[in-house]
Amino acid sequence: MTQHSIDARRRRFAGIAVAAGLALVATGVRAAPDIEVGLIAPMSGPWARQGQVMKSAAELAIASINQQGGIRSLGGAKLKLSVFDAGDSVEKAKNAAQRMVAEAPHLVAATGAYLSSFTLAVTEVTERAQLPMVTFSYSDQITARGFKYVFQTSATGDQQAEGSLPALLAMAEKSSGKRPKTVGIVMDNTAASLAFVKPIRATQLAKLGLTLVVDETFTPPLANATPLIQKVRAKRPDMLLLLPTAISDAKLLLEKMNEFGLGDGRLPTISNGAAILDPDLRANMNVAQLEGVMSVVANWGTSAQKDMSDEFRRRTGEPWATQHFLTTYGDMWIFKAALEAAGKADRASVANALRTMDLSNGPAKFFPGGRVKFDAAGRREGAGLLIVQWQNGVPVTVYPVKEAVAESRWPKR
Repeated sequence: MTQHSIDARRRRFAGIAVAAGLALVATGVRAAPDIEVGLIAPMSGPWARQGQVMKSAAELAIASINQQGGIRSLGGAKLKLSVFDAGDSVEKAKNAAQRMVAEAPHLVAATGAYLSSFTLAVTEVTERAQLPMVTFSYSDQITARGFKYVFQTSATGDQQAEGSLPALLAMAEKSSGKRPKTVGIVMDNTAASLAFVKPIRATQLAKLGLTLVVDETFTPPLANATPLIQKVRAKRPDMLLLLPTAISDAKLLLEKMNEFGLGDGRLPTISNGAAILDPDLRANMNVAQLEGVMSVVANWGTSAQKDMSDEFRRRTGEPWATQHFLTTYGDMWIFKAALEAAGKADRASVANALRTMDLSNGPAKFFPGGRVKFDAAGRREGAGLLIVQWQNGVPVTVYPVKEAVAESRWPKR
């Protein structure tokens, strides 16, 4: 090979190397590294249905965010979801959180946990890891421990209890002309149910002139609802607070109530949380047995979300957007807003952006009250409650009036 040929080959290889280097640089500019966010929720066990809904919500939101250009302040970086199964017990949820912080060191934020009992355990782990955790779980203890990396989008259980009982009594008096005087409680022993009932027992009953005539607590999953509902039938309270957190338990309790002649509007029944409003109930039990049942929730479809609810049904095939879908979907947009404001994909910067966030658009449209601003404890300021009622086979928001899509119907005894 002549020297001329060798020199020509070297120039050719050099040209190829330069072109390849420029291509790599260009590619690096166009494709910023993905940003990892986490979802920790039950993907197995009795609460798996809700966990799967949350996963679908996160995936849909992230797909939309990425299609719209990703995180613009970070060169169009895309969000990437990592999912961790909280299982069916507090211990499993805590173990899942430990795996999450160990196996996903690049996570900048996470959401989920679902049950307050799980969230309390999970946030002990995420707080030590300084991983920002956004949750809609209800227990007031979640944001009463002085943690700096926990952010609660829902009204707490005690806030919901204190706000809902007066509204329910007014609803009853307006519809029937009579104010309830006695109340029964049948509840599971999860942290959310305990948080809801605690202020009722402590102050609300006496303050509102109510007498507690049934007070029963069970551990989920429920094997037999008969003894619980027999006590309700024997006392016949003017209204019943029925508080399961597992869909299977809600089904057992409601079917037993109907078997004992207490369903179909005969006994005004109010729950807390979304288990008793889930599409699985309609699919697996007599729809008539659900009519009139109400639940106090932190999020549901409102008059302001009609377009989004229609889009949700079109994209998922689900009959309606549950609380778990709406909040998890909104959380992904909260993460986007925090990352845009931070301009950095690290936990400390995201946490600071969450602490200083004050939005009345974007993510705010997914939460009642229309504002995302967290106070010093990590609670969303102005977080309100909604009352949702089964009407004609669909759970619809009936309170407050400005958020309602239908008028309430107090069951007639």
